[in-house]
Amino acid sequence: MRIVGGEFRGRPLATPRDHAIRPTTDRTREAVFNVLAHRFADKLDGARVLDLFAGTGALGLEALSRGASYGVFIEESAEGRGLIRTNVETFGLTGRTKIFRRDATALGEAGTLSAFGLVFADPPYGKGLGERALRSARAGGWLLPGALCVVEEVASAPFEPGPGFSVVDERGYGETVIRFIEAG
Repeated sequence: MRIVGGEFRGRPLATPRDHAIRPTTDRTREAVFNVLAHRFADKLDGARVLDLFAGTGALGLEALSRGASYGVFIEESAEGRGLIRTNVETFGLTGRTKIFRRDATALGEAGTLSAFGLVFADPPYGKGLGERALRSARAGGWLLPGALCVVEEVASAPFEPGPGFSVVDERGYGETVIRFIEAG
């Protein structure tokens, strides 16, 4: 696994020991960021990024490599947080990031954190966790009005983000589907 574009292009990412963490593949990440660059370019440059179910932090780190200003990584597992920390330190991004141990589906209030305009969610497939995480982020004040949320899920799973969200684009990559969702 590597960063596929931007300032850190080609640099390797620390990766998990086993399959407990399922990072977004380089190919899918490249496709996602091509869509962002061509259809939603205004959402990436200078963005504050929230990476839910962050795993290795690949999506948030890719965004930082391509012009986002700040990233917050939400990951419950100790292994995932360790991988994110290693990657953040390797790329010299300590001052532009925070890592939190939280359940992405029960974020609570954002508190003193400023809201985010770009959100990535790559939850375990087929459990409805992406939808729950988006609703939790909205309820807690984590999302700016009009925030773009990018959710990865298995194509066969039903998906209903709920009131206040609208799917504005959807792309399939094998058995994976990426949904681009606007928060109202």
